[in-house]
Amino acid sequence: MDCLFCKIIAGDIPSAKVYEDENVYAFKDINPQAPVHVLVVPKTHICCADKIDAQNSVYVAKIFEAIPEIAAQMGLTNGYRIINNCGEDGCQTVKHLHFHILGGKKLPENMG
Repeated sequence: MDCLFCKIIAGDIPSAKVYEDENVYAFKDINPQAPVHVLVVPKTHICCADKIDAQNSVYVAKIFEAIPEIAAQMGLTNGYRIINNCGEDGCQTVKHLHFHILGGKKLPENMG
């Protein structure tokens, strides 16, 4: 499989890791859109939100269990935004399910 995020999770491509457990990997975005911009991915390859089903939804739950811990670790005590892009029209550039955590300042309402 030629997936950028799978290669990052495997350690084949370096990343600025901020969190890891048995199901979830989180790292700083290389093109941040806010002072804090972290990508949170399941370690299991799921291409996009359209492919979440009863067999793999546990990994999405694990991501959302980890997000508050990641946000606190990154100092996001006054709130943050979670974004998922799905498919071409949703501007999903890497075909591996991922969630953006954005924060560190008051975010514009039309961002995301």
